Amino acid sequence: MSSGGAAERSPGGGGWSRRRFVGTVTAAAAVAAIPAPVSPRTPPPPDAAAPSAPSEPAPDSVSPPAHPSGPRPLFLGTYTSVEGGGRGIGLATYDAATGRITAAGTITGVADPSYLAVHPDGRTLYAVDERPEGGVTAVRLAKRNKVLGTRGTGGSGPCHLSVHPGGRWLLSANYGSGSVAVHPIDASGALGERTDLVTHSRPGPGPGRQGPHAHQFVTGPDGGHVLAVDLGTDTVYTYRLDVAEGTLAEVSQAHTRPGAGPRHLTFHPEGRFAYLANEVDNTVVVCAYDPATGRLTPGDPQPTGTGAGTSYPAQMLVTSDGAYAYLANRGHNSLTRYAVEADGARLRLLDTVPVGGDFPRQIAFSPDERLLFAANQKSGTVSVFRVDRGSGELRLSGEPFASPVAVCALPL
Repeated sequence: MSSGGAAERSPGGGGWSRRRFVGTVTAAAAVAAIPAPVSPRTPPPPDAAAPSAPSEPAPDSVSPPAHPSGPRPLFLGTYTSVEGGGRGIGLATYDAATGRITAAGTITGVADPSYLAVHPDGRTLYAVDERPEGGVTAVRLAKRNKVLGTRGTGGSGPCHLSVHPGGRWLLSANYGSGSVAVHPIDASGALGERTDLVTHSRPGPGPGRQGPHAHQFVTGPDGGHVLAVDLGTDTVYTYRLDVAEGTLAEVSQAHTRPGAGPRHLTFHPEGRFAYLANEVDNTVVVCAYDPATGRLTPGDPQPTGTGAGTSYPAQMLVTSDGAYAYLANRGHNSLTRYAVEADGARLRLLDTVPVGGDFPRQIAFSPDERLLFAANQKSGTVSVFRVDRGSGELRLSGEPFASPVAVCALPL
C-alpha cells in the first residue's frame, strides 16, 4: 500500500512544494461558447455513482482529422487551489494553420487538474487531481463535458497520467507518496476502482531526497510493459501490465547516476531507444530499450544547451518520423532542439530558442506536428511555435496566450 505524505519535490534536495513557482496571473482569458461535439453512435451506460459537474460547451469534434483545418480543441491544465489559478480545466480552440488560441470556457468541478490525457477514441478526457489525497477524474467530452466522477489514486500529489493504448486502463503517478496506480476504464470512459497500487520502496531515496517521487507512468512501445519514472529514487521501474486484470509485476529497474532526478521519458518511434530528462542535474540521457523484456539501459548524461545557469528540464518530445527531439527547460526558459541520429541511438544538440514565457512546465505537438505548444507556469501563458518539418526549427507564432497558472496544454 502507498504511504501518505505531502506533495513536495526538491531539485536541490529541500522540501519545497510543487507549487513553489506558481505566480499570480494578471491577464484573464475571455470566455466564449463553442458548439458541442457529436455524440457517439451508441449512448454510453450511465455512471450512477459519479454525478456530473457544471461545464461550458465543448469543441465541435474531439477526434483529430489526418489534416486538421480551422478551429481545433485545446484543453488547459492548471491549479485551482492557488492564488491566480484557474477554476477547472480550461477550454480553448486553436487555428491549425496559425496556432492562434481563442478562449472557450472552463470545465468546472475538477480540482487542481495539473496534467491531462485523452482516451485513444478521443471522447473522454482524464485529469489528475494533484492534492494531498490524490485523485483522477474522467470527463466525457462527447456528452458536453460531463464529469463522470473521480477515483482515488491511493497516494498524494498525482502529477502525471496516461491511457494504455488498448483504452482499458488508466495509469497514474503519485508524486508525493512515490507510488503508481492502475484504474479500469469502462465503455462510457468512466473509471472504476483501482486494480493495483505499487509504492517505490527500493532502492532508497537519492541524495537529498526524503522518499520516492513518482513523476511519470507511461506504456512502452511494445504495449506489454509500463514504465514509471521516479525522481526521488533516481530510478525508472519497468512493470509488466496484465491487460486482463490490470495488475503490475515488476520486471526490471534502470538507475541513473545518483542525484540525477529523472522526470520524463519519451520513446523513439522505432521503439528501441528512449530519451530521459533529468530534472535535478540538468541533463538528458539516451537509453536503449528491449521491447521483449522491457529493460531500459541508460547511457551517459549529456547537456541540455542551457549553460551553467540554474535550469530544470521538464519534458521531451520526439517527432513521429524520429528526426528531431525537443526539451523544455524551466529556469533557462527555453526549448532545446536535438537532431536524432543513428536510428535513435544518438542525440546531437542543435540549438535553444526562448520559450516566450516563464517556467515551461509541459510541451505538446498538435496532431499534425506542425505546431508545438508550451505551457508556461509562472507567466501563466501558452506559447505556440511553428515547426519546420524539414529542419525541425521552431518559430514563435504570435503573442503567447494568457491562461491562469498554465501547467499543461493538450491540443487535439
